[in-house]
Amino acid sequence: MLESKRLIFRKVEDDDFDVIAKMMRDEGVRRIWGHYFSDDDIRAWIERRKKGYQDHGIDYLLAIQKETGEVVGQIGILRENIEGKDVWGIGYILNGDARGCGYATEGAKAMAEYAFETMGVEKLICDIRPMNTESIAVAKRIGMKETGSFIKIYHGEEMPHLVFELDREDR
Repeated sequence: MLESKRLIFRKVEDDDFDVIAKMMRDEGVRRIWGHYFSDDDIRAWIERRKKGYQDHGIDYLLAIQKETGEVVGQIGILRENIEGKDVWGIGYILNGDARGCGYATEGAKAMAEYAFETMGVEKLICDIRPMNTESIAVAKRIGMKETGSFIKIYHGEEMPHLVFELDREDR
């Protein structure tokens, strides 16, 4: 089981619809992702997580506060394609009331450790929208360095993203 000092992580399941919907419909998440997540979007999100587990053994996981049992967000290791290149990335999305408590940094560190030590990954990336200063700060706190940028097409919109990287040797 993956865990950190304050968090345990588990796979997203169909029964998590309500908790995922609350998280993805949070105003801060909507601002970064640029749209409202409908019920169909939430179901598709959960299916993508399950496909990630099936294809890669890991994806976004629910981050659950050990002491309270409360879901604070989703943090995970994702197989991503950036400009035609398959890479391993770290992703983190927190509930609005859980932001600013250090959960994203703690969870991202735990995921990086797992990726490097258990999965044998050589490099991790984060692709982050430039306006998402909180996520940029998390990437920097875990030792990632900005290495470039690209345009992601999401829901038919061009969305600039910064790329941050962490190499196994540099952590």
